[in-house]
Amino acid sequence: MGRTANPVDRGLTEADFPRVQRLGDGVYTYEALRTAGDERFTTVSMFVVTSAGVLVADGQGSPEETQRLADKIADITDRPVTHVVICSDHGDHTAGNVSFPRGVAFLAHPTSAATLAASAAQPDRAPDAPPVILPTELVETERVLHLGGTEVRVLFLGRAHTGGDLVVYLPRERILFMSEAFLHRVFPAMRSAYPSEWVAMIGKAQAMDVETYVPGHGFVDSPAVLKEELETYRRALEQVIAEGRRLHAAGLSVQQAVAQARFGELETWSLRASQGARAIQRVYMELNGELAPR
Repeated sequence: MGRTANPVDRGLTEADFPRVQRLGDGVYTYEALRTAGDERFTTVSMFVVTSAGVLVADGQGSPEETQRLADKIADITDRPVTHVVICSDHGDHTAGNVSFPRGVAFLAHPTSAATLAASAAQPDRAPDAPPVILPTELVETERVLHLGGTEVRVLFLGRAHTGGDLVVYLPRERILFMSEAFLHRVFPAMRSAYPSEWVAMIGKAQAMDVETYVPGHGFVDSPAVLKEELETYRRALEQVIAEGRRLHAAGLSVQQAVAQARFGELETWSLRASQGARAIQRVYMELNGELAPR
């Protein structure tokens, strides 16, 4: 099996999804298949079943898909969902949050909370769009939850894919859900990213006592493969940044740089066609001092 985010190249079909995998005692991942243009790839959630209820790390991109996630959880346990951690505030991880039960605690970083509030307040928001669920609790740096006998740490390791990136760490199980800070064989998506800070954030994650790193997109493979692939992804980010810097130093405009950028082996990664231009633009913004300060 090749290391790819393309389900077809892995011999998988629509009938293979959603996929639920058990990572450890009470810890599961949920992989849903989604489409972007002509490409298909997965969006990953994680859920933790405890004696005090279920914690979900990232929902899915529609009420229907999030309901499917909730139904899969109900197939495994009759304990209710009590906590949802908004690790990424992007719609493909939050637009279905209305399907979670009322009374659930939604945790988010203040940056993500502001992003979601702004989305909810847009005057041109479609009347039939699902409601934006706002967080009920903010996590600036760390929140430790004790759910029955399970310890869950919700951490902010730095700005990465969204600027409000949270991760969910299970210290006993040595599992770290990284959400969109780790895109497994998916081209670095930077529409709201902080490129160099993203590299540093991954370095912090790699320094932790973790056996299994769970991506927010791409496939959930073995712990050994995922650890290798996180390093591959860190190097991919560095490669994109280096290409942007090279073109910037040559005096090219951002439009010229987008047209001339070449990313070596990353050219074959999923979503290169749709994400390459924005990645160069975001690197240029960082180099020009145009990104929001910390």
